[in-house]
Amino acid sequence: MKIESFRTLNAVLRGGSFAAGAADMNLSPSAVSLQMKQMEAYFGQPLFDRSALQVKPNAFAAEVDAVLQEALSRLDELRRRSTPEVEGRVRLGTIEPLQVTLLPPLLRVLRERYPRLDVRLVRGRATELTEKLKTGEIDAAIIARPETGGSSRLSWTPLFREKLVLIAPPHSREKTVAELFQQYEWIRFDKTTVGGRLAARYVARHAPYARCRIDLQSLAALTALVSEGLGVCVLPEPGPNLLDVHPVRVLQLGKDAPYRQIAFVCRQSDQDNRLVQALLDGAQR
Repeated sequence: MKIESFRTLNAVLRGGSFAAGAADMNLSPSAVSLQMKQMEAYFGQPLFDRSALQVKPNAFAAEVDAVLQEALSRLDELRRRSTPEVEGRVRLGTIEPLQVTLLPPLLRVLRERYPRLDVRLVRGRATELTEKLKTGEIDAAIIARPETGGSSRLSWTPLFREKLVLIAPPHSREKTVAELFQQYEWIRFDKTTVGGRLAARYVARHAPYARCRIDLQSLAALTALVSEGLGVCVLPEPGPNLLDVHPVRVLQLGKDAPYRQIAFVCRQSDQDNRLVQALLDGAQR
């Protein structure tokens, strides 16, 4: 029985289906199905309930996974300790807005410096990714640090400050924040996020009369809507890639502009993990 079959089982359990496990392991669903059948033959009993339309793992599958994941984790640690080149799989969580601005150059640097590092990406909100980090579902995350400082159970490394700006339709003529909010509807950056709450407080102070019907997290979607003349938005600066596709006016908010702190976060116990440190090295460049 190949060790990778146990990793595939874990991917199926985490993803909830053979298809999800296949995507995670870069395999075809039929290859995953074959591996699972081989494991069942090895143990002499089923790992899945196939009586329903959707194949579901049984209690024995969870038991096998719990035993093997601890052993595989120990084996991976031994392998990393004896391997001079950084090699292995690491799971990195990122918030939606950074997937356009930070993620492409980060992955380019990592592939150049650590070609044998297998980075698996997980998208989510900062609160979701923090919980996944605590439970071991991901190894590190790059997120906006909470205004309260974040969980002390985790290790936080500041990367950069991201100032918020006001974007307006490309053909707008208004020159001040007040004039723009009087003329246009407010397209709000999701206020359940750190940046969104900062933006909402800024608008409440400077344009308490602002009208809002649209609330989104995606910088790409927000910029596209503003580019079409549908409103104005306070958000982290979209970056040249988005602005080339969706042109808007970008207005700086002055020396007192709100900002969010982007940070690299991992578990305290993983601060010396070579794979996690490789991610941090790439993020700091």
